[in-house]
Formats: sequence, structure tokens, C-alpha cells
Amino acid sequence: MPVYCYISESGVRTERIFNWGEAPETVEHEGEVCKRDWSSERVGVPPTRGWPMECYASGVAPDQAGELKKELDRCGVPTEVSKEGNPIYKDAKHRKKALKARGMVDRSSYV
Repeated sequence: MPVYCYISESGVRTERIFNWGEAPETVEHEGEVCKRDWSSERVGVPPTRGWPMECYASGVAPDQAGELKKELDRCGVPTEVSKEGNPIYKDAKHRKKALKARGMVDRSSYV
């Protein structure tokens, strides 16, 4: 279920879980009326900072770094690989393509 964000006039923030499309415009929290904070709910947008990103989770052993680079190049997703064997993704789209080329998926990802 989605999480909805609310903020009061004094700046108190709270989050609530409602079924999709059933979130009210206001909720009460600690005796204050909080209005829905639409801008805080837009956190699913891919970040513009933090790229390029060296990914340890999808890395390989250092002696396999060359093989990983060649495989990603062969799959049409040229990717720099650190000497430690970690792929360096340029942006979220590049990361998604590279993971897909290797048969991997990030189930916690926003893309």
C-alpha cells in the first residue's frame, strides 16, 4: 500500500498508509490538522545526484573484472569496471540495462 505524507502549519510531518486513491486531504496528528504534502510524495523520481555509482552488490571478483567489462560490451551496454571488479553505472537507465543484460534485477529499485 502506498505511503502518504502530511504536514501541519507548524511544520510537523507525518506519514500514513491508505489504500490506493483513498487518502484524505487532511489527517489529525498530535492534535494538529495536517494537509497532504504532495511534494514529499514525489520521492520515487530517480535522483540526479550520486552518479556515476560504483556498485558493490553487482560486482565480481577482482580477477573477473576484465571478463565482466567484455561481457557488458558484448551485450551492448559498455560499462567501466573498477579494478576491484565493481561496475560503474553512469545513471539509473544505464544501471537498469546493465543489470538486465546480466539477468539481474533490483527489486528495491525505483526503475
